Amino acid sequence: MNLKNKDMVWVFAEQADGELADVGLELLHKARTLAQKMGSEVSAVLLGHQVESLTETLISHGADNVYLMDDVELNEFRSLPYANLITKLVAEKKPRVVLFGATHIGRDIAPRVASHTRSGLTADCTELKIETLTLRKVEHPDLLLQIRPAFGGNIIATIISPDVEIQMATIREGVMEMGVADLKRKGKIIQVPVELDPVEIAVQIIEKHQEPSSVNLKGAPIIVAGGYGADTPAKFNLIKDLAKVLGAELAGSRAAVDAGLIEPERQVGQTGTTVRPKLYIAIGISGAIQHRAGMQESQKIIAINSDPEAPIFSVAHYGITGNLEEVIPRLIAVYKSQLH
Repeated sequence: MNLKNKDMVWVFAEQADGELADVGLELLHKARTLAQKMGSEVSAVLLGHQVESLTETLISHGADNVYLMDDVELNEFRSLPYANLITKLVAEKKPRVVLFGATHIGRDIAPRVASHTRSGLTADCTELKIETLTLRKVEHPDLLLQIRPAFGGNIIATIISPDVEIQMATIREGVMEMGVADLKRKGKIIQVPVELDPVEIAVQIIEKHQEPSSVNLKGAPIIVAGGYGADTPAKFNLIKDLAKVLGAELAGSRAAVDAGLIEPERQVGQTGTTVRPKLYIAIGISGAIQHRAGMQESQKIIAINSDPEAPIFSVAHYGITGNLEEVIPRLIAVYKSQLH
C-alpha cells in the first residue's frame, strides 16, 4: 500500500449556484485534524462553472490544495459527469481518505466513486478518527475509524476498511463543527482538465424547481423539541405553546415524526438535522443514540421526561422528572411572569 503521498485527505466541496454547502466547510475543519495525525495535507475537490472565486473560501477553511474542475457542462449537477470526473482524479492521485457530505448530491456521488475505485465507504458517520492498528499481525497505518450508530441505534459501531487503499465516508451537515475561517491561509489551486464523453452529458437539465425551506434548525439559538412522550396532538400543542412563548424553533424526534406529530423537516437526530443551539429543551424524548447524536453538543440541555431512567438525562445539564402536561404550563407561567 503506497502511503508516501502527502496529499492524503480530500473533501468534496459541494456547491450549487455558486454557493458552497456548509457541510463541505465543516468537513475541511475535521479533515485538518485527520491530516495532522497523518502528517498530510488537505485538499478540496471543487466542480462547477465559474466557481474559481470559491477557492479562497475553501483555503481559508482548511484546504492546502483545491482541485478545480471548471466547465460549462458542470454548471448544474448531473450524476455521471460529476462522479466520473471525481473517480478519475481519485484513481490517479490515490488519496488515503475522501469525505463527502451526506446530502442528496454526496449520497449520489460517493457510492459511484467508491464502487469504481474499489474503496471502502461508510454512510452517515458521526465521528472520524485516524489510528494505526495491527490486525492479524499485520500493521495497517492511517486507518480511518468511521464511527456511527448501528442496529437501530442500540450500539455505536466503529467501521474500518483495512484491505483497501482509499477510505471514504459521508457525514451529515452539522455533525462536524465548522471552525473559524483563517483569511491569512495560503493554498494552491490545481486546475484539472475537464474531458467528458458525450454519453456522460446526454442527460440535459431543462428546468429546475427548488422550494426553499422555511425551517432553520441549524441557525436557531433556542430549540424546543418533542418526542413520542407527547403522543397526542393536544400534548404536542403544549410543546408548540412553549416554543412560541420562548421565541424558539420547534423540533421533534424521529418517533414524533413517524407518529405524524411534526413535519419531517423539523426532525433532529442522526436521520434528521444536527443542531448546536444555545438552549435545547427535550420534552418527552427518551434519548436514543440517534437523537442524542443530533443535539448533544448544544450549549445547554434541559430534559423533561416522566421516566427518571430515560437516556436523555445522561446528556442533559438540567433534568425535570414529571408529566409534561403539568410541567409545561408551569414553565410558560414562570416565563411570562418574568416579562412583566
